[in-house]
Amino acid sequence: MTTTAESGAVRSLIPFRMDRLPWARFHWMVVVGLGVSWILDGLEIQLVSNAGFQETLKMSSTEVGFAGTIYLIGQVVGALTFGRLTDTWGRKKLFIITLAIYLIGSGVAGLAWAPWFLYVWRFVAGMGIGGEYTAINSAIDELIPAKYRGRVDIAVNGTYWAGALLGAFASFWLLNPEHVDKNIGWRIAFFIGPVMGLIIIWLRRHIPESPRWMVTHGQGEEAEKIVDEIEASMEARGVTLKPVDESRAMLIKPREHIPFGDLMNVFFKKYPSRTALGLTMMITQSFLYNAIFFTYALVLQNFYHLDKSAAAIYFIPFAIGNLAGPLLLGHLFDTIGRRKMIFGTYLIAGLVLLVSAFLFKAGTLNATTHTIFWCVSFFFASAGASSAYLTVSEIFPLEVRGQAISYFFAIAQVVGALGPVLFGALVGEGKERNPLFWGYILASVIMMVGGVVAMKIGVDAEGKGLEDIADPLSRVSDEPPLQPARV
Repeated sequence: MTTTAESGAVRSLIPFRMDRLPWARFHWMVVVGLGVSWILDGLEIQLVSNAGFQETLKMSSTEVGFAGTIYLIGQVVGALTFGRLTDTWGRKKLFIITLAIYLIGSGVAGLAWAPWFLYVWRFVAGMGIGGEYTAINSAIDELIPAKYRGRVDIAVNGTYWAGALLGAFASFWLLNPEHVDKNIGWRIAFFIGPVMGLIIIWLRRHIPESPRWMVTHGQGEEAEKIVDEIEASMEARGVTLKPVDESRAMLIKPREHIPFGDLMNVFFKKYPSRTALGLTMMITQSFLYNAIFFTYALVLQNFYHLDKSAAAIYFIPFAIGNLAGPLLLGHLFDTIGRRKMIFGTYLIAGLVLLVSAFLFKAGTLNATTHTIFWCVSFFFASAGASSAYLTVSEIFPLEVRGQAISYFFAIAQVVGALGPVLFGALVGEGKERNPLFWGYILASVIMMVGGVVAMKIGVDAEGKGLEDIADPLSRVSDEPPLQPARV
């Protein structure tokens, strides 16, 4: 790395050095240490939806529903609060802080003796997870080599459903009075996430700060040492690294703070089509997921006459399909390409849901066949939804990445929250299929529109370094004479 005495700008090869690395143990540590966030989120949603605390805390169905709502509100507040701090304080500080906030919030919620107490700490837990989304997506994208970034990000986001499955199985055992006292089982369930988190927070201490972020914030020497250590650990295991291409160096003038006006300029003047792309992808997948996921049990109960216990069993294949999609299709986003795969997954998900809508209206489906359609549709929708998070985290400059994720996530959550309300009303008491049929038509069309937009204005980011996709705001285009200096 070289620097200029007058301007304070540095010539850095760190982004290129990070992207040229082969897959190694370091990357597995990043994936395991950071990827647990989505598992915890899926676990939390499932535990609340099973409402084991309802009888103990003497809560009505409306109050139980609000326990879920307050958690989602906490996520939005957490994303907006910690998104900016992620860009200002750094990725590592925030993925430690936000996980700690979640641990406290979820753990204390398990001690609740009154609804208001539960609400307060569910909000805190939600804030932690909302902050995790911004810090973790930013860190993963900046630490994982370009050729693997798509599949890793998509797979990690998809592990939400592993958490949901864990929550379902935990609830099946812990909420059964034959196994555990009904006043104790739900409390133990709330401690599962914090116990996992304590293990992971220890592992996260060994994950370094993003060297890319450090260079743009005047910490070039420390960033250089981190990359040196990563490379040395690989070479010690016999890995031969590609030579450093000096022509890939960038001139960076560190900026500690990005004014809000500059952020708005990025979104609406420099990258307006990318802003439209990110909003469309995030909103469409959020609406589809919230609409179907939060009402699928009502459909099974009201139209196919399953009891709550039987309906819960159908969640397992639904969750497995959602988990399998990102894991099996993720690598195609790096090989076939972002735009083609986003278009394909959004379109197929919408078409399968569309076919199921007509069969549902005709009365030719039963609980099993309808669930099969959901599984197929969300196998593709889950990969597409995960790619939405990948997209908004890689198409904007490094200095505002956390904030970009937070704003798009918050807007998508707010719009997506309309889905359960609308579809709950369309389900009604299960006496009339036509309203829900039109709801399915709406959801399928919205999803397909998202795919078309991605195909039209999407970004071919596969295999490209983050700095090639969007120039850092701290990059200097006019290069002054440099004095060699190791930093």
